[in-house]
Amino acid sequence: MLRFDTLIIGSGLAGLTLALKLAEHQKVGLITKKSLLDGASSRAQGGIAAVLSSEDTLDAHIQDTLTAGAGLCDEAVTRYVVEHGKAAIDWLIDQGVPFTRDNSSLMGYHLTREGGHSRRRIIHAADATGHAVQETLAAKVLSHPNITVLEHHLSVDLITGRKLGLADNRCYGAYALNSLSGEVVTIAARDTILATGGSGKVYLYTTNPDTATGDGIAMAWRAGCRVANMEFIQFHPTCLYHPHAKSFLISEAVRGEGGILKLPDGTRFMPHHDERAELAPRDVVARAIDFEMKKHGLDCVYLDISHQSIEFLEEHFPTIYSRCLSLGINISKEPIPVVPAVHFTCGGVMADLNARTDVDNLYAVGETAYSGLHGANRLASNSLLECLVFANAAVRDILDKPQQALRELPAWDESRVTDADEQIVISHNWAELRHFMWNYVGIVRTNKRLQRAQHRIQLLQDEIDEFYANFHVNPDLLELRNLVLNAELIVQSALARHESRGLHFSKDYPTAQPNPQPTILTPRTR
Repeated sequence: MLRFDTLIIGSGLAGLTLALKLAEHQKVGLITKKSLLDGASSRAQGGIAAVLSSEDTLDAHIQDTLTAGAGLCDEAVTRYVVEHGKAAIDWLIDQGVPFTRDNSSLMGYHLTREGGHSRRRIIHAADATGHAVQETLAAKVLSHPNITVLEHHLSVDLITGRKLGLADNRCYGAYALNSLSGEVVTIAARDTILATGGSGKVYLYTTNPDTATGDGIAMAWRAGCRVANMEFIQFHPTCLYHPHAKSFLISEAVRGEGGILKLPDGTRFMPHHDERAELAPRDVVARAIDFEMKKHGLDCVYLDISHQSIEFLEEHFPTIYSRCLSLGINISKEPIPVVPAVHFTCGGVMADLNARTDVDNLYAVGETAYSGLHGANRLASNSLLECLVFANAAVRDILDKPQQALRELPAWDESRVTDADEQIVISHNWAELRHFMWNYVGIVRTNKRLQRAQHRIQLLQDEIDEFYANFHVNPDLLELRNLVLNAELIVQSALARHESRGLHFSKDYPTAQPNPQPTILTPRTR
């Protein structure tokens, strides 16, 4: 049995920030499904939103967030996050993150603007901000004597008092599968933090990495935690459309720096959908593109930034410029083919201002959590900010409370399972799930499509539960088990919302209702 003061599940920005700050005071274990840098945070191109300029205000950032969230943001939470934004950025700068400089700026850093923002407030490292941040923090994590990193370890389930037959409602650690050896290890911890990211891989087309299988959300639900707002799945409007460009994102900042969306004949269409045109929030732009593609029978639309100079493009978007060029697309001379793709899970495990969940000693931070910040639609570049601010909040809460003794935990029991005779069931179910979620629970929804999805989910769950009960676990089975549960939560939430708002658009309920409330689901185990 491995023992830590705190166990962190996930190695994105939330996980690395938590590890570095907690390790100043205690022994930390960090498990990650693949390598330390395999996750959504490393892929973040645009940057981090925070009020850093004298031309910006806290109230403006708050209002932009509330507007994008379409009436479902928690205003107190939004204010808390925005007010702590500058301190979070200052900490990253102190760690040595190489944000893009601008000597003409009073603060010395270049700020860009993205859809939904009324000011330039996105601090970035060219167009590869997430990678720059993660590389900087990962180097410090790997060299820290109080941090044990377990790569290629996939969490199986949380160990709770209820599962141990105790009377309490507490998390004692987790089981994790070493995907290289096949061994399930037992990890005991006083506190456990879910920082596992979102569930984008439940859909056929996504900008998310293969690791985004909603593991933390599923484990927390099985442990008795409520989830909220799972119907709000953000589709990024501009994913590169090319057969050899799997999941490559074209940053929001391309539109922020003047990129224009066009039909194949060169006609601009966004002004017909919203007065903010290309700088409208993501839900508006994604629906507009979806509408135009269906109206004209298109495979994609085009994002044109060719009016900018090569020097400008190479300075501001070096990753996008070089990636497109490698695929034969010269963005200084021709538009970029783009389509919407699933990008962010706005809902998740319910967590308070200290990142606490419904289970004692269990925390949720980042995309895994529902903090109340994003509402019905996340404002661009608020996600990494959320990771930083709530990581700090969780650290303070953990260090301020009295520490309890570690408990001896039972080893993983494999006495009643055998090796699976075939894996085709897993691969077939995985493909079926992602296809029908894309077709039935996409940008535009109907009750009939949602009910079809719900029926298929139930059939898949029965098969997967039987497989899980009888055979040794493996990564594909664990991820599929979690994805199917996330799909069920998304569909349940979508069926419960009888209106169209933000990222959830229903043909059966096309208008917004007054006094909107979060969609909160409670597991039967509570």
